[in-house]
Amino acid sequence: MSRSLAASIALGIAMMAANPVNAAPARNGPDAGLDTNQPIAVNADSFLADLNGETGTYTGNVIVSQGRVRMRADSVKVSAPGGRASRMEAQGHVVVDSPSGQAVADSGIYEVMQQVLHLTGNVVLTKEANVMRGAALEVSMVTGIARLTAGAPAQPGQPQGRVQGLFVPNQKGGNAPAPGAANNPQKP
Repeated sequence: MSRSLAASIALGIAMMAANPVNAAPARNGPDAGLDTNQPIAVNADSFLADLNGETGTYTGNVIVSQGRVRMRADSVKVSAPGGRASRMEAQGHVVVDSPSGQAVADSGIYEVMQQVLHLTGNVVLTKEANVMRGAALEVSMVTGIARLTAGAPAQPGQPQGRVQGLFVPNQKGGNAPAPGAANNPQKP
């Protein structure tokens, strides 16, 4: 996500979006799929604007998409003081899909000005057969640095959780040697 994505979501809060942010797009990797020039679509079962609190909340099967990046959640609250999106909070079954993979978590916060995404609670990152798991993920869209951390112990005195990863090497068209083939070379 980028500042323009958050700003465009704020545009969905028609009464609060008098001065949308026109910020430079965040730097994204070649596979990120985020094109900040694409229109943003927000779909939800309902929307509630709090004009005094300068927030808008989309609830019920929320889908936010821009180009090839799509986020789903049970609810998304956008804080927009002065009509400028500053923070997006996604709650419940948060899923971010992009050409570079998928991130799943219980909740997420995007700090617009800092361009930092926080995902928390049962974080699972997948790309093809590769999987990483942890309790929290923090991604800086400016630096491109992501940090996946383990959770606190479930019980006092228990060891802290650990980050887990499973990486599957590419198998090109079945060219991998059969198990034991190196130990049993065939004679011509």
